[in-house]
Amino acid sequence: MDPDGLFDFLAPTEATLSPATSSGSSPSKKQKKRSKAGASSSSSSKAEATASSSKDNKASASSSKNGHAAASSNADANADDASVDSSSPAPGPSKRQKLDAAAKPAPVPTVVTDEFTDEATQAIPLQGGLAPPESPDDQSFAAVSSSTDAASNADKNAAEKKMHVTHSVRHQVALPPDYPYIPLSQHVPNDPPAKEYKFTLDPFQRNSVSCIERNESVLVSAHTSAGKTVVAEYAIAQCLKRGQRVVYTSPIKALSNQKFRELTAEFGDVGLMTGDVTINPSASCLVMTTEILRSMLYRGSEIMREVAWVVFDEIHYMRDKERGVVWEETIILLPRKVRYVFLSATIPNAMQFAEWIAHTHAQPCHVVYTDFRPTPLQHYLFPQGGEGIHLVVDERGTFREDNFQKAMGALADSKGEDVADPNAGGGKRCGQVKKGGNGGKKGPSDIYKIVKMIMVKNYNPVIVFAFSKRECEALALQMSKLEFNTDDEKEMVSTVFTNAINALSEEDRGLPQIEHILPLLRRGIGIHHGGLLPILKEVIEILFQEGLIKVLFATETFSIGLNMPAKTVVFTAVNKWDGKEFRNLTSGEFIQMSGRAGRRGLDDRGIVIMMFDEKLEPSAAKTMVKGEADRLNSAFHLGYNMILNLMRVEGISPEYMLERCFFQFQNAASVPALEAEQKAAEEQRDLIKVEREEEVAEYYDVKHQLETLRKDVQTVITHPSYVLPFLQPGRLVKVCHEDLDFGWGAVVSYEKRLPNTPGKRGPAIDPNAPPQNQYVVDVLLHCASGPGSSSSDKDKKGGKTDNGAPAGNFLPCPQGKKGEMVVVPVLLSTIQSLSGIRIFLAKDLRPTEPRETVRKNLVEVKRRFPKGVPLLDPIKDMKIKDESFAHLVEKIKILDDKLSSSSLRRDKDLPRLYAAYAQKQEAEEIVAGIAKKIAAAHSVLQLDELKCRKRVLRRLGFTTSDDVVEKKGRVACEISTGDELLLTEMIFNGVFNDLTPPQCAALLSCFVFGEKSTTQTRLNEQLAAPLRIMQETARRIAKVSIESKLPLVEEEYVSSFKVELMDLVMQWCNGAKFAEICKLTDVFEGSIIRCMRRLQELIRQLVQAAKAIGNEGLAEKFEKTLAMLEREGSIIFSPSLYL
Repeated sequence: MDPDGLFDFLAPTEATLSPATSSGSSPSKKQKKRSKAGASSSSSSKAEATASSSKDNKASASSSKNGHAAASSNADANADDASVDSSSPAPGPSKRQKLDAAAKPAPVPTVVTDEFTDEATQAIPLQGGLAPPESPDDQSFAAVSSSTDAASNADKNAAEKKMHVTHSVRHQVALPPDYPYIPLSQHVPNDPPAKEYKFTLDPFQRNSVSCIERNESVLVSAHTSAGKTVVAEYAIAQCLKRGQRVVYTSPIKALSNQKFRELTAEFGDVGLMTGDVTINPSASCLVMTTEILRSMLYRGSEIMREVAWVVFDEIHYMRDKERGVVWEETIILLPRKVRYVFLSATIPNAMQFAEWIAHTHAQPCHVVYTDFRPTPLQHYLFPQGGEGIHLVVDERGTFREDNFQKAMGALADSKGEDVADPNAGGGKRCGQVKKGGNGGKKGPSDIYKIVKMIMVKNYNPVIVFAFSKRECEALALQMSKLEFNTDDEKEMVSTVFTNAINALSEEDRGLPQIEHILPLLRRGIGIHHGGLLPILKEVIEILFQEGLIKVLFATETFSIGLNMPAKTVVFTAVNKWDGKEFRNLTSGEFIQMSGRAGRRGLDDRGIVIMMFDEKLEPSAAKTMVKGEADRLNSAFHLGYNMILNLMRVEGISPEYMLERCFFQFQNAASVPALEAEQKAAEEQRDLIKVEREEEVAEYYDVKHQLETLRKDVQTVITHPSYVLPFLQPGRLVKVCHEDLDFGWGAVVSYEKRLPNTPGKRGPAIDPNAPPQNQYVVDVLLHCASGPGSSSSDKDKKGGKTDNGAPAGNFLPCPQGKKGEMVVVPVLLSTIQSLSGIRIFLAKDLRPTEPRETVRKNLVEVKRRFPKGVPLLDPIKDMKIKDESFAHLVEKIKILDDKLSSSSLRRDKDLPRLYAAYAQKQEAEEIVAGIAKKIAAAHSVLQLDELKCRKRVLRRLGFTTSDDVVEKKGRVACEISTGDELLLTEMIFNGVFNDLTPPQCAALLSCFVFGEKSTTQTRLNEQLAAPLRIMQETARRIAKVSIESKLPLVEEEYVSSFKVELMDLVMQWCNGAKFAEICKLTDVFEGSIIRCMRRLQELIRQLVQAAKAIGNEGLAEKFEKTLAMLEREGSIIFSPSLYL
């Protein structure tokens, strides 16, 4: 099993669900006036502890009262050891039985208690910022830039008056049942503390430190730059003082490198592990990425047996779709004796996360939440082409509706030119969205005016957020004639830059990116995005921290983790492309980026300016600037590496992970609300009374059966093989789409839509779409005229259609209205009926007269056939000979007769009775839908997907039918940087055996490169041949996956392996210079380096994988490949400046 207790996160036996009885005194019964008398609880067992204010932490209690009996380090260690021993699972059923059972863990309701709120007030100058409320004229650029002296005098006068801004600090704690908790107010601070500070701690910092001293986990949820790092430093100091080990994890390597430098300067005994760099691994404090910590847990690393605390920085990253699952895996796998510090941006469901921790690890988890900002923010809007900025949210967080409406009114009619256009009047660049201009007039662009105004008002440094790498560079180049640095500052920039770059080889120092950026940096202008060389990004970060860059143009990634605030933040747009569509920024994204405004201790307030080029709804703007931060929702998903690793570890399984993940916990947490919703829905349903209910129910059921069968008949009739021969010009057809009934119209023509190629008659279609959606029919229909209906000549001739909706936003003509006849493109699926009648159509339908003639002919047809327009008989006329279809038609006839013979058919009350019963059925469906959600919340989600993935693993030979990991599976366990299934199959198929090391590296680049490139890739046979083998293997895996019921599209899977850098990697391994390989592609240099470093990581994993199965020859080949990739002294693998 697990003699060393590494996997002591397993559920304890019934006897150990409650911790040992505390030896300390019972909680105090005194209640403070400001505390909440009744603690809220999610279970029937209420905590006896009372909530109290944390303002007075000087209670005269002994050290044994600090939270619980195990307050001292020795007691902690003993309690932890006892917990490890008692939580070891007793011998039970075999592993196979455990995996098959997939039993849900017994629900362990957590208790939420000790809730209190502190308030703190800070004073800032009453007036300030870019547009003081007393001077509305000062909101224009002309006013703010007219006199620097006037501006400085105004600020000086403003400083004499003060305004007070209040913020709150909220505390709660989630406890496992029956935990002997003592309120935080009774905590006696350690004397001396583990770490002393030269400043007074803020209330949220003080409360968080108290939790750590009590040896209890804490989630600190606060804005960027609020001072969360102080809490992490205290946990580290406490561990070092007690001789314990602590792990500090961060989401990205760059942040890990920075933290390593900071913590080394503070504590000394610090190590770093990021995969490509390992420094001092025996240190007491280890900084690492979360992926490294996950890997150490799966491998049973000795280090993890010594760890007492883990600090998770930027824990809100857990909601990341791609990598968030790693955080959940790691937290679940960590031993129960470990305590946690979670540092997070503001998240509204912080308490839910704490309850999950308490539930998963049977330990308390505090939440300290604050809306505190060291420097309050002012939010301004700048309308495209306008001449001023408008204060829409002040320091107190008040939304100013009047100023918002002024900004909307000032939005220029013209979209203006692109802010990144240095000519400020030129055309729009291909693929770029215009971000503002100057109303079409010649002169400086909007971004130029904003930056210049900020410099005049001395509100630098400023971060300008753009949402593409190329736009960042274009905006920076537009400023290239401005000078923001003094001569002394320019020399300092040159010195820092030269010292950093001198570590590179002479040929790398001559790279265009390095040569071109220095003149900008000397002027005080910087660029920061993922496409920059890593060494340049770090130089720019250092220069920015030193105040030598006044304007930084950055992408969204700059807002993640890096502690680099500015005085002002500018958004070049309020919408962005998220990979699927252009959308407004979420409030969470906006809060994260705008949080960079305002430097603690240096600025009274931070300034945020939003440029916008579309009319924003007030609600959308309010949601963005005043909305709630994004919830921390689980992004848990299954992967083959995870499944195989869990199968290898004795005592746990993939089902175990599914049952305990945050994803499952959140779904289960929704049950009480769903049950209340179900009860209300049942009450609403029971209020609906239906007379003669049984009789009406029978009639209702028959009619619904008829509707379903008629839809089936319509699907057959409109199949291209039957309907196309009858779609001659002039054929009358009835068109309906959802609730839109266009009635009868005349066919003009039809044509097939081509898959994967957008055609003139509509967007590209899925080749797997139903046959009825693969044809477009032009039908002359009677449509409404006026607003809501397209009426241009182009629209009357037809436009594009998709998903069955008639193109051009046409609406049916209401009864009694004149309307107009329009040729509308529709899909075959919208044709409800075909008539046996054809009418004459003129060759040219563009003039009004021939279309009006058709309308009159339609009226005449309806007059001649008052009982209905005669239809084509599907069997006699359309020759549909299918027996099942004939049976369908016969069944419709029987049900029609049954409906006709019903006594209700002639009852005048039928419409009323039918409507009442339909309403009751709708209410019944709502109740059933909620019941289904409750059942789903109780069940283990993603279990079906797990079964499908296990089926894939068995069919490919990675596991046995008893879920025992085979040789292939052991190889796949070693691979986490690329597609583990495909790489393992290639290893066992001998694909790499006949390849040279450069060919191996080139082929493997397909697994680590994921960016778009417009460069046409032409591969020679040396690379094309192994690529074909790889793609054939991928197709085989895709087919097995589809057969195993996984929702996978073969072509998408195969094309996900990008070939654009194959030739580049091959030439690099054969000795080409970095400058030469950069010319082979339009991919940014920084992206190439990131790909190469991921490739290095992948090849290292493959070396281990080959050794795991004893294939020394292949391991040696991969080691040679690695040596050719890691060219000594190259810029690709140059060390970080922070190390």
